[in-house]
Amino acid sequence: MLLVVEGALSKIEVKQFRLQLAEADWEEGASSAGELAKEVKLNQQFSDHHETGVRLGNLIVSKLSQNPQFISAALPKKIYPPKFNRYAAGGRYGVHVDSAVLQAPGTGEYVRSDISATLFLSEPDEYQGGELVIEGSFGAQPVKLCAGDLVLYPASSLHQVQPVEEGERVSSFFWVQSMVRDDGARELLYELDQSIQMLRTENSQQTEIVRLSGIYHNLLRRWIDV
Repeated sequence: MLLVVEGALSKIEVKQFRLQLAEADWEEGASSAGELAKEVKLNQQFSDHHETGVRLGNLIVSKLSQNPQFISAALPKKIYPPKFNRYAAGGRYGVHVDSAVLQAPGTGEYVRSDISATLFLSEPDEYQGGELVIEGSFGAQPVKLCAGDLVLYPASSLHQVQPVEEGERVSSFFWVQSMVRDDGARELLYELDQSIQMLRTENSQQTEIVRLSGIYHNLLRRWIDV
């Protein structure tokens, strides 16, 4: 499932993030890439223990923990701490797939990467190129969102960041280990949950809402891993 969560950060929050990121020191992104990925990775990012990156990453996790759409779509069990990157002057990240298991900095805890996430911190008109292109069952899908918007997609997907021809593309990225490992099952649960929420806002018959909620939770019991 490829899903956009609009307004994960407000415009004011994005502005605050950008001011702090602009004052921080960046390093070459290839230094943290695997053997195959470093051959196609040309960007800048923070080290895992960068003070600004850790602080802003914690703020992102805190915000998402209160976002109903994110919780419904990701059903998060663990979140790998958000990282930050910057693309400019031809910066790109060629076709690659994310590692299946990641070791979280600081804690050393292992996180299975079920879902990849990119939080855009630059407006689309601030840079040319730089689309996140995700390979899926319906072909390649380019993604270029407004600042503050988040895209979620299966970590098993081949994806790339197209070269940034002008301007600067700044974003945060992280991975989620979901309580429901299978992407298809998560998608069904998400669609069912959204339908239930819609019926509630429409003041539909309470009995049917309760019945559908029961189906949702029984499916969750079947698929969940906690």
